[in-house]
Amino acid sequence: MFNVNGTIKEVFSEQQVNDRFKKREFVLTVNTSQYPQYVLFQLTQDKCSLIDPFQPGEEIKVHFNLRGREWKDREGKIRYFNSLEAWKLEKAGTVSNTPTPSSHSEPVPESFSNKGTDDDLPF
Repeated sequence: MFNVNGTIKEVFSEQQVNDRFKKREFVLTVNTSQYPQYVLFQLTQDKCSLIDPFQPGEEIKVHFNLRGREWKDREGKIRYFNSLEAWKLEKAGTVSNTPTPSSHSEPVPESFSNKGTDDDLPF
């Protein structure tokens, strides 16, 4: 699971790829380096409408999975491609109620707490 903040540059129309698969793409401007990066994300199936509440120019946080595939072209050569599959969009700066592996923690039992101790150890 990955996430990135950026500004919506462009939102494309939904595409019905075949009778069982649809996708919608959007471009996010990410300013984490000296030069802006224009990153293409895709939403698939029931997630295509997640971008509807947002407008170009808005700053959002995109939660996504990195996908990689291989396929054989007409000449029989193996080719590879990547896609960034967004699964959650939220306004930048908002706090999510969905626990993630990095933010989820169990309550600390009182017996492990250092409350009320004069211990000066850093741990």
